[in-house]
Amino acid sequence: MRHFVTIIILSLFLQATFADEIPVTSDSIVVNELRKDGVTFTNDNDVKLLMTGQEKFDDMFEAIRNARQSVHLEYFNFRNDSIAMLLFDILSEKAKEGVEIRALYDAFGNSSNNQPLKSKHITALRKRGIQIHEFDPIKFPWLNHIFGRDHRKIVVIDGEIAYTGGMNVADYYIKGTPVVGAWRDMHCRLTGSEVNTLQKIFLRAWHKVTGEIIVDKKYFNAAKRDFSDGGIALKGNMMCGIVNREPHLSPKAVRQFYLHAFDAAQDTIRLINPYFTLIPKIKKAIIRAVKRGVVVQIMVAEPSDIPLTPDCVFYNVNKLQKKGCQVWVYQPGFHHTKVIMVDGKFCTVGSTNLDARSLKCDYEENVAIIDKGVTKQLSDMFDNDKKDSFQLTEGVYKKWRTPWQRFRGWFAHLLSPFL
Repeated sequence: MRHFVTIIILSLFLQATFADEIPVTSDSIVVNELRKDGVTFTNDNDVKLLMTGQEKFDDMFEAIRNARQSVHLEYFNFRNDSIAMLLFDILSEKAKEGVEIRALYDAFGNSSNNQPLKSKHITALRKRGIQIHEFDPIKFPWLNHIFGRDHRKIVVIDGEIAYTGGMNVADYYIKGTPVVGAWRDMHCRLTGSEVNTLQKIFLRAWHKVTGEIIVDKKYFNAAKRDFSDGGIALKGNMMCGIVNREPHLSPKAVRQFYLHAFDAAQDTIRLINPYFTLIPKIKKAIIRAVKRGVVVQIMVAEPSDIPLTPDCVFYNVNKLQKKGCQVWVYQPGFHHTKVIMVDGKFCTVGSTNLDARSLKCDYEENVAIIDKGVTKQLSDMFDNDKKDSFQLTEGVYKKWRTPWQRFRGWFAHLLSPFL
């Protein structure tokens, strides 16, 4: 007993003596801060990165074909084209087998794409057994529907497998468009306990839209199985957390994640984001990181799908490269990817743009992945994409952007709260 007491006292002494020498890493800081903000982290997850539209749809459609109980889909939009029609065909076949199909799409997201689903399409889909509903239908006086759009992309299959990221359902993720060329984006497949979190997010949105309350435990199966099914590992060992922004529930969640990530960084920050119009707090956090000696690398795309916003983006990255950031401009197509990698230790994949709409207005969702392997995959993608990019300097900026374009960028940055 005396020896046991001695060991305990010695252990406490050593802890007190060396406590200050225990390194505090950026990933542990971010996890601790996000837990204070209400984000849960679990350690039994597995993430597969889907780097292209073809990879995403092939993988997801196969998982849906194997569904036994339910398929839940929440998207900003389903574009009325061949890939969406293929998805709806697969879903209708599963509905015939007795699988419950629930789908949500954002009303503004639908109307803002150039091939929207119309009321006749929705009626036809419901007749085929697909329960599909519109999030926040746009009605007079219209202006009250501008903000608070559902920009999330979530699919949950049998409560066991989830897909999330930056892609909606559209052909151009595979084929590109004549205007921007190739359309680059990112998605991931998630298994493990955080699938339950995504399921809760979907069912909360479903209740908001339809009034139906769904709480049955049969929809929450993510942590119950630990064997392989159809080549999909249903349980892993990665730490993940779902960072979800809802205007009246967790309005600052995603914004706080980025602030925590940038402020915790000790070595490197690498990010790709399409609508890099920024809010002041995020811009200041990036500059703080540079001043601490963190290497900050930013990639944005030269082509864009909307006017004015890219002018603001180019204005911002030029200002940041003057502060010490390294900036690359991707040229072959529109890099719509929304990822960050910090210190090679953690990363995120999700729907959030670094603009005021995503950070202050819309429903958004990102997966925070505390895993060096996944983070390295994204960093490798960043390095490969440098080959198709040019590095921005002050001299390059003045040659690349005409005086009128530079003025347009200055003017656009004044409008950044609305872009």
